Amino acid sequence: MFDGYDSCSEDTSSSSSSDESEEEVAPLPSSLPIIKNNGQVYTYPDGKSGMATCEMCGMVGVRDAFYSKTKRFCSVSCSRSYSSNSKKASILARLQVAGKPPTKKAKVLQKQPLVAKLAAYAQYQATLQNQAKTKAAAVPVEGFSWGNYINSNSFTAAPVTCFKHAPMGTCWGDIAEGVRVEVPNTDSNLPTKVFWIAGIVKLAGYNALLRYEGFENDSSLDFWCNICGSDIHPVGWCATSGKPLVPPRTIQHKYTNWKTFLVKRLTGAKTLPPDFSQKVSESMQYPFKTSMRVEVVDKTHLCRTRVAVVESVIGGRLRLVYEESEDKTDDFWCHMYSPLIHHIGWSRSIGHRFKRSDITKKQDGHFDAPSHLFMKVKEVDAAGEWFKEGMKLEAIDPLNLSAICVATIRKVLADGYLMIGIDGSEAADGSDWFCYHATSPSIFPVGFCEINMIELTPPRGYAKLPFKWFDYLRETDSIAAPVKLFNKEVPNHGFHVGMKLEAVDLMEPRLVCVATVTRIIHRLLRIHFDGWEDEYDQWVDCESPDLYPVGWCQLTGYQLQPPAPQSSRDSQSSSSKQKKKAKSQQYKGHKKMTSLQLKEELLDGEEYSFLQGASDQESNGSASYYIKQEP
Repeated sequence: MFDGYDSCSEDTSSSSSSDESEEEVAPLPSSLPIIKNNGQVYTYPDGKSGMATCEMCGMVGVRDAFYSKTKRFCSVSCSRSYSSNSKKASILARLQVAGKPPTKKAKVLQKQPLVAKLAAYAQYQATLQNQAKTKAAAVPVEGFSWGNYINSNSFTAAPVTCFKHAPMGTCWGDIAEGVRVEVPNTDSNLPTKVFWIAGIVKLAGYNALLRYEGFENDSSLDFWCNICGSDIHPVGWCATSGKPLVPPRTIQHKYTNWKTFLVKRLTGAKTLPPDFSQKVSESMQYPFKTSMRVEVVDKTHLCRTRVAVVESVIGGRLRLVYEESEDKTDDFWCHMYSPLIHHIGWSRSIGHRFKRSDITKKQDGHFDAPSHLFMKVKEVDAAGEWFKEGMKLEAIDPLNLSAICVATIRKVLADGYLMIGIDGSEAADGSDWFCYHATSPSIFPVGFCEINMIELTPPRGYAKLPFKWFDYLRETDSIAAPVKLFNKEVPNHGFHVGMKLEAVDLMEPRLVCVATVTRIIHRLLRIHFDGWEDEYDQWVDCESPDLYPVGWCQLTGYQLQPPAPQSSRDSQSSSSKQKKKAKSQQYKGHKKMTSLQLKEELLDGEEYSFLQGASDQESNGSASYYIKQEP
């Protein structure tokens, strides 16, 4: 009738445990091991198990926290209640001796052992709680569940270690399947919060599918939770915090000595580091504060920057309000490590166009963000051979991130920055030129798309199709940017095709959506937004701060956009042009209407390297190609 550590091991006529009668498992050793992250065993210094069971309520906790000299009760209340019930039993016995017939309540009390005296009250309270839970469960919960989504489709998620900019991304350690944790026990009739040990069955980003210890292959009570949540603790936390460990009622009958069972199951297993929650908290401290002033790209004119003020910070993502916006509705979202934001004075220092504010002085409370807070770019040597105006290359179109286009270097700035224009779609005043650093993973040498079987978007209105770089360079009297000037580093990012993640829709950067990696080319990922057509896909670098592990939104409190519902999918074909136009208005620049559908032919096990070659007509190395390596 009571879900306790020893509820099945105690004799019904006594409050003491009888370990000698145990036949299913070995006798309890002199000290109860508590596992640590390195698999080593910790024992209490006094040589005792460190655990005690309350003789009043059956709660299990650390022995030193118990009351009375004999450590028999978990609280003063239990000690007094035990004493009170003992007196009642004595009075009832005397009444019977006096010849008075016992009441119905007295008969019940007589039949019950003292160790089970909670039956009347605790069971009643538990029944009320279960009824409330049942009613709550009967109400359908609207919203997206990563756990259900992954389970029902057998999806896999990108590991947290793929996202160095995300919380715990650099200190995730060996958290994997099989790691044990202490979590709240939801399968309990007790009126108070109790805990039990569970093992990780499956990991999906920050989310873990957990199974209570003792369920073996039974998945009926498996549940998903965020491993960085406040209710997830290392094994041993309950003992040191004085919290009760109570086995789920569904399996309480399986063993008569749960302590010995846990000793056998947990010895040598791994758990979270003891400072895990502290590391989570520290990794979610962000240096950017509200009222800081920064320079950020002008979403109405990509070629220039404007001053904006940090309005809010959520999970490292900044809501920036342009300084001249009186009603604070003219805003822009980006991550604090985004290449689109810079310290005040950055534009002037490199020669970038800048829109001066009409505000003559800083508003009260606003202050410039320190320069050391911004992401540093790799230093480059522009003294020797370097990019020049007019050189051709291939670049991701910032106004249509699903396309890699023919592009031209329009201006060379200081510190390795370049102004890039998309051929055939540029505004006459250059207002849609975009600033890329020379080391940017969003620009590529001529020939990148061809060798990697990506369809290159030719200049709008170009008649000679299929597009050939050699012909185009000759027709425009241009040269290709030397391949050696491009970023050739490919980190061991850990992404694989099919992995799930949460990704920013960079055409509407306030939105973080359910997404999938559908293709990988070196360090370049093609991100598909689940439920939407392929034309909304975006090419993103593997180290982009706009990609997050599954569960990031839940952890940080950011709103996650679920996959488009079936009704939206059905209407995509008829309204795709309107939707695409609407999505592309985030920058509100000059939109290129491209109808090319990229081919998604995945290449398995093929690697490519950068090599420089020359065409028959060019011997100066200006024509460049990606050469496929033979296996």
